[in-house]
Amino acid sequence: MQVQRVVGVTGSGGRGSGYAVAPLLVLTSAHVTGPAGTAVRVFCPGRAGTYGGAVVWAGTPGGRNDAALVAVDDPAWEPPAGGAVRWGRTVTYRPGIRCESWGLPSFAQREDRPAELWQPAGALNPGDRYVGDRYVMTPDGHPPEAAGDGASPWEGMSGAALVCGDLLAGVIAADPARLAHARLEAVPAYVLFADPAFRRVLAEHTGRADQMLEPIEYQHLAEPAEPTGVQGASPAALLRPHRQVVPFHGREEILTSLRSWVGRPGFDACLVHAGGGQGKTRLARHLTGRLAGEGWAVVWLDARVPAAELGVVKDAAAPLLVVVDYAEARTEQVGALLDACARHDGASPVKVLLLARTAGSWWQALPETSRDAEQLLDGAVVLPLPALEPDAASRAGAYRQAAAAFADALAALPGLQGHPWTQLTAALPGPAGRDELGNTLTLHMTALADLLDRAAPAPDTPGDDGEDAEGVEDRLLVHERRYWRATAAGYGLHPALSMATLTDALAAAVGWGAATQAEADALMQRVPGLADQSADRRAGVRAWIGDLYPSAADPPWGQLQPDRLAERFLGRHLQTNSDLADRLTPAATPAQATRLLTVYARAAAHPAFAHRLDEALTGLCVRHADVLAVPAIQVATQVEAPQPLLDALHRLLSDPGIDADALQDWHNQLPSESQALAEWAAQLASHLVDYHRHHADLPGLAASLNNFAAHLARLGRREGALEAAVEAVQTYRRRLAETHPDAFLPDLAGSLNNLSNGLADLGRREEALEAITEAVAIRRHLAETRPDAFLPDLARSLNNLSNRLADLGRREEALEVITEAAQTYRRLA
Repeated sequence: MQVQRVVGVTGSGGRGSGYAVAPLLVLTSAHVTGPAGTAVRVFCPGRAGTYGGAVVWAGTPGGRNDAALVAVDDPAWEPPAGGAVRWGRTVTYRPGIRCESWGLPSFAQREDRPAELWQPAGALNPGDRYVGDRYVMTPDGHPPEAAGDGASPWEGMSGAALVCGDLLAGVIAADPARLAHARLEAVPAYVLFADPAFRRVLAEHTGRADQMLEPIEYQHLAEPAEPTGVQGASPAALLRPHRQVVPFHGREEILTSLRSWVGRPGFDACLVHAGGGQGKTRLARHLTGRLAGEGWAVVWLDARVPAAELGVVKDAAAPLLVVVDYAEARTEQVGALLDACARHDGASPVKVLLLARTAGSWWQALPETSRDAEQLLDGAVVLPLPALEPDAASRAGAYRQAAAAFADALAALPGLQGHPWTQLTAALPGPAGRDELGNTLTLHMTALADLLDRAAPAPDTPGDDGEDAEGVEDRLLVHERRYWRATAAGYGLHPALSMATLTDALAAAVGWGAATQAEADALMQRVPGLADQSADRRAGVRAWIGDLYPSAADPPWGQLQPDRLAERFLGRHLQTNSDLADRLTPAATPAQATRLLTVYARAAAHPAFAHRLDEALTGLCVRHADVLAVPAIQVATQVEAPQPLLDALHRLLSDPGIDADALQDWHNQLPSESQALAEWAAQLASHLVDYHRHHADLPGLAASLNNFAAHLARLGRREGALEAAVEAVQTYRRRLAETHPDAFLPDLAGSLNNLSNGLADLGRREEALEAITEAVAIRRHLAETRPDAFLPDLARSLNNLSNRLADLGRREEALEVITEAAQTYRRLA
């Protein structure tokens, strides 16, 4: 809660408190101000003077919506720093939600002294005064004593904001009777937002018609709010989805599908996938804005939230939609989210919307990420997002609409106000029927680049990267570089530092990133032109990047967006500065390595590079395998064009001196299912078999044979899979299970299970039945002694035994076995 927003208010109802929710708008109580049109005075505690204002919206004094909005129209008023506040509401019945307020209660005042503030902190239980639409705050500590005249000691607190975390939840309205001044009642924000007139006045003063109520209990799960202050002068920032510079339009068919999906009862998951720039995030933001206005709690899940903190999702008491952007890179977190959803009581709908560039290997492997994922994803809706503007006529209209919207936004950017944007827009030639403009982002970037080129034509000479511009991304980067140069001069960094060095620093921020200030400082120290600079100079460069692209949360800087622009910039820069990657990568953290490979691989896939980056990316992974091999395995399942990464992984396997521990580590990182990695995984398993066979490591050999069989089966190489499975069983049976049964009987059972599957795949049904029967016998024995550990394996083998019996027409026995499997699973569930 920001103390500079706290004000005192004097109206026809006496003195109260208030909170500046916009530069010229104060939220307070209706029983303090009186009706709309009433003149009031506002003052800032600790500062001299009062300011005039007028009530522009008012609820009913003492009623359900006892609140008011005051527009401060005094020219002497100095608005508080920062943008509009964020609003929230409770969406669970979890008791003890922490809250606070600031106000000017009468018990804190002294004669002949300036007005004094009081900051009560406490808790609210959502069930208190539920029917009466009130939040009840229980302040910590002892309540104040009543005044001698019987007046409430809290008099003057009316109109103060009630805040939970970063969200304004309500307006203090009353000190309820019979509670010894130990409680404060507040009008909830959801009551105010239910009034269209309130929302209209709020929109007029904030310039935002899309303000919504965020879920209070889930604010720690949500992506950080975008900076609400100065947006900076980056032209590319106008393309960010949250800015909504170009109004959303179209997509009616897929919106209808999504509304139908949302309307289904209970839990549901949906994947919307499309290439970069097709409008996935804009679509989702449009949908969530509508749903928030209809009473849904919406959470855009922050990628940094630990799995352990997602359990609170189960307590949702309002319809809940959780959006996961870049889901292909967040499968572990998605699995934990699905586990939490599985524990929800189902009394209200819970939906998970996944946004991704592909529906490939990561999506097939997702059911294996948690114990509940497979069941919850059964029947999930998968929606590919088609081009928005399929024909020339619709593209021309969309282009004109985008150009007009960007012209208005450019006129407000520092350094760009002096251009005649309206006339420049009218003179634009239009999209000329270019097919690539069916992509939403490409169309928007083209409109923006056309406007910027008209205002400040780009030189005909190559850009800083030495390459001729080959696309709209390159055209925008010309203007973005001008922004970098002008801002660097303002920071005193240029010409003291060359733009080549500063661009290296930007490439480091874009390609590697940093989660903390310490990581950012370490990264800047590895930039060649900054290594010999003072710590203060490097800190200045870090601050410059943070000013170019402000962060919404803790990281030292945000990102150059949209993603396609960042990818093109990094690709261009590393194309002519390849040694930079070798300087920055050896000390990279796992997160930095993953980010680098993701951005680099997607850049390499841009048609503008025509595969010219592929070999550089492959070579980088090979040279720095200790840092990049494991991230390459992960990223290969997430990007649309993983071939350079796959080439690097194959090349690493061809090294005769490869370390066995590294091979095993790589194998441990493999997803359970991945079409992209299937061939490499089989080769990796083969190398492990050879290694363990050469070193007579029987436990390792048996395990690697079992894995090799599974990988070959996924590739459809059934004879090879069966051969490996047979040898695995023989190794466990003859050499291990006889001498160390406690250690290796479980593994023997697993190998027998795989052997049965391999025999069945080749039509050898009697032998398949024999193998699975032995597996069931071993697992039944193990489950008798350690049921918690082995009952799941027994149930799985019983399921397979039933299938083998059914294959041979022994239906009554198959029914008996599957009945036992179902009973076992029921017991486990």
